[in-house]
Amino acid sequence: MTAEFAYFTDPHVGKLLDLVLQLATELHVTDRRLRTLETVLTRQGVLAPAAIDTFEPDDREREALETGRDRYLDRLARIIAEAGPAEHPMRGQWEQRLQDKRAA
Repeated sequence: MTAEFAYFTDPHVGKLLDLVLQLATELHVTDRRLRTLETVLTRQGVLAPAAIDTFEPDDREREALETGRDRYLDRLARIIAEAGPAEHPMRGQWEQRLQDKRAA
């Protein structure tokens, strides 16, 4: 990590902070959009007020929800595992992924 982006003496603390900030940002955006969507659908009579709280997914829906959860957790894990300077983290991983796609 270059000195410009080194806010902590331990780079692992910086990565942990990056993870927490990413989670907080995504949670805020998701919460706001979900509340807006619920409000709009309820106002329009498309959704009963308790419909989301009582929702039970079928097997296909459950699998899709679990796949989405797994992808989300993978993205968060990459924040901890990324390598390279803070101004362009994961550049090496990105270049490797592009190279793998070209080879496939």
